[in-house]
Amino acid sequence: MKQVQYQTQDYFADSHAVGVIVLQTDEVMEDELRQWLPSTTRLYHTRIPNDEIVNEETLSAMHAHLPDVTRMLPKLDYSALVYGCTSGATFIGEQRVADAMHTVLPGVPVTTPITAVKARLRDLGAKKIGLLTPYEPHVSQTIQDHLISEGFEIASACAFFEKRDKMVCQISEASIKDAVMELAATDCDAVFGSCTNLRIAGIIDELNETAGKPVLTSNSALAWHIDYLVNQS
Repeated sequence: MKQVQYQTQDYFADSHAVGVIVLQTDEVMEDELRQWLPSTTRLYHTRIPNDEIVNEETLSAMHAHLPDVTRMLPKLDYSALVYGCTSGATFIGEQRVADAMHTVLPGVPVTTPITAVKARLRDLGAKKIGLLTPYEPHVSQTIQDHLISEGFEIASACAFFEKRDKMVCQISEASIKDAVMELAATDCDAVFGSCTNLRIAGIIDELNETAGKPVLTSNSALAWHIDYLVNQS
């Protein structure tokens, strides 16, 4: 076999790499982030093992896997790192998530959905929140308590009480729309739909228009915060 010569080129000179840890059971986040982020943002995904049942114990258990799954990302210069679980980051703690990922990739800015949501709400000047979650009551209450501890008010809240992550991504757009509009009718500044596996991208523009106030999700806030971090790098 004859050896032929080749040249190289820098395909990504004007782009930014972002490393994303996706839950093993998540079927939504990758697609929605790609819809909202500019093409100059390159997403590199790795998966983290997680239990199908969503509760405090199973969410907290992901902390031990964070260094190993971060190590599976390509060896690149990253503009940002993402741990893609709203409730997981809340139970584990945002700083502990960042510390675990920094054992492999030190110094890279880390965000999570709950980090991004708080940043986006503050950017919007929204203080009173209508909260929608798919979770069972204890997980939902923990998200609510965390937001309150961070200075937000929960004007109203509702949840689908679904423990199985594979069912969360199957919740219909009509069901989500009804819940969001019920929350939007209350005295709130914005509505937040929590969970990266809750499928809302297809209706979020309609919801923002009909609700008459900002409607954001874990994934839409995360895309906004990734773009912010990339532009700061």
